[in-house]
Amino acid sequence: MMFLTEQSRGLITDAVKRYTGRLEELQLLRPVHGGSINKCYQMGYGEARFFLKVNSARQYPGMLRAEAKGLRTIADTHTTKVPLIIEVFETQEEQVLVLEWIESGPNTSSSQESLGRSLANLHSHTSDHFGLEYDNYMGSLPQSNTMAVSWSDFFINQRLKPQVELGQRSGVLSKEILSLFDSLYQGLDGLSPAEKPAFIHGDLWGGNYMISSEGEPALIDPAVCYSNREADIAMTMLFGGFQSLFYEAYNEVFPLEPGWKERLDLWNLYPLLVHLNLFGVSYLPQIKAILIKYV
Repeated sequence: MMFLTEQSRGLITDAVKRYTGRLEELQLLRPVHGGSINKCYQMGYGEARFFLKVNSARQYPGMLRAEAKGLRTIADTHTTKVPLIIEVFETQEEQVLVLEWIESGPNTSSSQESLGRSLANLHSHTSDHFGLEYDNYMGSLPQSNTMAVSWSDFFINQRLKPQVELGQRSGVLSKEILSLFDSLYQGLDGLSPAEKPAFIHGDLWGGNYMISSEGEPALIDPAVCYSNREADIAMTMLFGGFQSLFYEAYNEVFPLEPGWKERLDLWNLYPLLVHLNLFGVSYLPQIKAILIKYV
């Protein structure tokens, strides 16, 4: 692990030793797919396998600690599997997250149904407020979770406005688009029925869940908060990766409110703005079309 400082290598080795109860030498280290933000590896100590995620502590302060906290919060609901956290730490230069290694299996109809049911059960966990007691990240962008009583207040001030302001500062949002957002804010309250805040994954596209070799779904890379549960459902449809059986199973456990399909684009304004600010103007026509639809 020459890409890590000696301090980080020692902390990882100590964590693995505590977990396995054995002192093993590192025998396997290979890069694996883990998104565009972090460097990710599979590590092998004897027969034990682990997932290693590494990033700069200066560029994205607290990002992996927030990810670990989100995984723990999901685990505490006892509704769905998440990778076990072996270690998370930051040094002056690096941040490191070590998770159990989950061996991937086939994405079957049965596993999609199981994923739908487990997500519905996750969403059944509620709060008196929208938001969360800690902030986290959406991709590589900071995500504020300051609590609010109403869903529209939370959605406007903690989701849409921060991304709109970022797009305005970078010059990718025109005065026309900014005016459309102002109009949306004025009428947002009437666009969705009132529901209690639901605990959501927050970034639930097809790359942020996996199916284990035993066929059990597991959620990864969360951006958790208490929000409208339709935001998770909308995200599942934005980039694909979920079968119709997933939605059928979800609705059997926790039926969505009437008209939910007509509101999907509304919730996807947030991830589309995130993608606009991260990857550029190709997302702008879709954002504009959604705004025109709702204003």
